[in-house]
Amino acid sequence: MRLDSAGDEALPAFAPALAMEAPIPNADSSVWSVPLRQGVTFHDGTPFDGADVVATYNAVLDPGSASEIASAFAMIAEVSSSRTATGETVTFTLAYPYADFPSRLLLAIAPSERLTGGPAAESSLNREPVGTGPYRLSELTADRAVFTANPHYWAGPPQVSKVTTVYLPDDNSRVQRVAAGEFDGTILPPALARTFTSKPGFGIESAHSADWRGVSLPADVAFTRDPQVRLALNHAVDRQAMVDTVLAGYGEVAHTPVSAVYGDAFDPAAVFPYDVDKARSLLAGAGWSPGPDGVLVKGTDRAAFTVAFRPTDSVRRDLATAFAADMMRVGVEVTLAGLDFDKIEPRVRDLGILLGGGDKPFSLDTQVYAALHSPLPGTALWDNPGQFSTPARDAALDQARRTLDPERRTSLYRQVQADYLTDPSYVFLVFLEHTYAVRDSTWQRAPVTIEPHSHGVNWGPWWNVASWTR
Repeated sequence: MRLDSAGDEALPAFAPALAMEAPIPNADSSVWSVPLRQGVTFHDGTPFDGADVVATYNAVLDPGSASEIASAFAMIAEVSSSRTATGETVTFTLAYPYADFPSRLLLAIAPSERLTGGPAAESSLNREPVGTGPYRLSELTADRAVFTANPHYWAGPPQVSKVTTVYLPDDNSRVQRVAAGEFDGTILPPALARTFTSKPGFGIESAHSADWRGVSLPADVAFTRDPQVRLALNHAVDRQAMVDTVLAGYGEVAHTPVSAVYGDAFDPAAVFPYDVDKARSLLAGAGWSPGPDGVLVKGTDRAAFTVAFRPTDSVRRDLATAFAADMMRVGVEVTLAGLDFDKIEPRVRDLGILLGGGDKPFSLDTQVYAALHSPLPGTALWDNPGQFSTPARDAALDQARRTLDPERRTSLYRQVQADYLTDPSYVFLVFLEHTYAVRDSTWQRAPVTIEPHSHGVNWGPWWNVASWTR
């Protein structure tokens, strides 16, 4: 399936891509049948068929691949394909009924011959990708990739014949090169994107997202292990100020990973009002009192912990700085550390981390399950690294993904949010609105879409470049 967006104010629909039509569930949504499109070829000229779908899903589920997305497909018990005189069908047999299964059919399919086993990180597909999409990789260096139109694309070759992407991590360098005419556009932090409002021939475009930023709280620090402390920290944060300053207004406050885009399942009452007095009262009630330097203490423990953030990400840096300032107002000392994730990983239990999430936002289950559920076997390290949850929350999340009745699922997700208000595991801060500087052009473009955590030049105005027309 592929995304079919009418704009970034609501979740996109799913449209058939390599499927011939929408997936067909059995009576209890535990078996899903997907008729396949015929006559599709991969970029290397080999034919696409059901064996490729089966091999791709099995590769993700194979523990030997160490796939970081495997937990999102844990409901799949078996994948098989069958052929009749009228075509081919892939059948997904699930371990339990799962109404949101179409969201799991957004996975890109690789040729079975290229899925040779072993760790996904070592696959040749990382450097030599082969797919069925509208563009194929024709050139790759350490900082540049060139994609050319696939003349055999099943929906017809795109009118934009070549797309070049350049890896340039420094924000200011990208600003200069876009302004100089070297690039047609780029992703930028909101404050830098706004500098293009007065540049002739350029504009700012933005896209709403389910991409949250928040602080995970360390499991092995006595201070943050206390649920009352975690509740107090949530009330001590001025989220709106972060939206207004760090995001220059391009974003929304986040109290949980559930945003208004999820409709009735979003509970507008699930908020932690900014209330410094309440935060101080909760901390005092948990036994924390001011020490000689103003930092709260409880016996030999100090109200202090370190928050790590990726140093090349200015938005994370600035959010972490604002968070630390808010914490100091209530007597909590937050030390900031700019660290790459390979340095954070071995210290995940004793560091707070300025994290981003919402990497699979097109189903509410994948938006919240890994972030809020107690870690399960195969769960990615960055999913709920503090490992805080409650039995009630876990039960509601488990029931919601197995429940077919949409009203019952809505009720369960509201229960999750209500439970989270009593025992939070993070301090969620904001939902980003991704901002892009774009050169004016004569291309006619389709609407943007709600964006996931992963974003950049493969999203924003260019996410559907294959559909552009003149």
